[in-house]
Amino acid sequence: MSTGFEGLNRMDEPVSPEPKPTEESGSPAMMSATELLAGYARGDLSPVEATDAVLDRIDRENPALNAFCLVTPEEARSAARASAERWRRGEPVGRLDGVPTSIKDIMLTRGHPTLRGSMATDPDQPWTEDSPVVARLRENGAVFVGKTTTPEIAWKGVTDSPLSGITRNPWDLAKTPGGSSGGAAAAVAAGMGPLATGTDGGGSVRIPASFTGIFAIKPTWGRVPHYPASAFGSLAHSGPMTWTVADAALMLDVISGADPRDWMALPPPAERCVATLDRPVSGLRIAFSPALGHLAVDPEVARIVADAVAVFEELGAHVEQVDPPLTDCREDFHILWYTGAAKATEKLDARQRELLDPGLREIIEEGLTYSAQDYLTAMATRMALGERMGRFHQDYDLLLTPTMPIPAFDAGLEVPPGSSDPRWTSWAGFSYPFNMTQQPAASVPCGFTAAGLPVGLQIVGPRHADALVLTASRAFETARPWSHLRP
Repeated sequence: MSTGFEGLNRMDEPVSPEPKPTEESGSPAMMSATELLAGYARGDLSPVEATDAVLDRIDRENPALNAFCLVTPEEARSAARASAERWRRGEPVGRLDGVPTSIKDIMLTRGHPTLRGSMATDPDQPWTEDSPVVARLRENGAVFVGKTTTPEIAWKGVTDSPLSGITRNPWDLAKTPGGSSGGAAAAVAAGMGPLATGTDGGGSVRIPASFTGIFAIKPTWGRVPHYPASAFGSLAHSGPMTWTVADAALMLDVISGADPRDWMALPPPAERCVATLDRPVSGLRIAFSPALGHLAVDPEVARIVADAVAVFEELGAHVEQVDPPLTDCREDFHILWYTGAAKATEKLDARQRELLDPGLREIIEEGLTYSAQDYLTAMATRMALGERMGRFHQDYDLLLTPTMPIPAFDAGLEVPPGSSDPRWTSWAGFSYPFNMTQQPAASVPCGFTAAGLPVGLQIVGPRHADALVLTASRAFETARPWSHLRP
């Protein structure tokens, strides 16, 4: 299939700000996790050097970006020194030993408060447990540099909160980085650690990945264990946010697998994702849906994404423009999301509720109006969508769409200026349907607008095909490299 958009705004001909100067690009802070690990193994780079470089970047960049709500330099440097000694002895622990990593402030982290972007959370309590993701990263030697900002209880697709204020986009400080993992995305894009954890209940790793020009994958639900159980139920996924696809594959291999605290977690996959990254995509059957049949897409974004889709034809895949059998499920998603928000805050007293983000209070109030029958009806919609997409993927190995229909808009707003709809779901119609169906979905940087703002291509696979999504992402990254571009 020819898209008719060949030659428009390819990643190797971006209309964008220039990459950082050579001396900046050579800093350990600008290296991927796989590059850092290779340097540690050779002995020509130390985890102490890498951690110092990242902490220096945080000191310099975070005051403007507000990506971190907590920075732990002493703890990070101590962990880096211990890692350096292990590498000196030739005894690294795990697969991420010495890699600077940030944790979204929605995940429990031993020794530090997890405030979830909320003034209603009491920081003065025991913090003695790691979430499964944090535990696996710690066991594999990751160096934690701090916790990243999130909207309150990760409720919306942009990142600001009464507690932490407004987080900004490294490509344009006037713009939002998206959310709810906006702090994590801004950190990775700005060189403040190559690995970041994110959560995604309706697009929360993919939205900020698209807006900030990084890579992120929402794995199949259950692939990454979750604890404490999310009030948003099986909409909520955890996933890697990284500068490169190889880093995400490595990180997903580390954080996947069963945890006794999550009774619904899947067992580890039979094959590691890193082992399948470089398999060819020739012969794959790929569907391209420019608008999922009903969404309005910015014309510039549409052209950039269509050109990116043509790359898969160049790589030998069979691409067909076709819409999947997805009906508009926004209202059903709202029922599940808003009742989840109500559940997450049910123990707050009247004083604490007054401290909440006003938009969050609004959706809580709406969530309390829904009945059990409403909830079960929305779940029935999910099951029907999942069945249709299962059948769809019998004919198509992958589905390609824009990640977002628009580029990043003004920071501090839930919706673009002039929007007649007050809620973030009005512009996130490409992301939340695949939380409803629990499918793996990634956002790959695929170009820039004339204003220099990143655009993402979404790659969606059938359930359990996380490795295939990563393989396709890697093939695109190899054909249209982006890792040399920095805000």
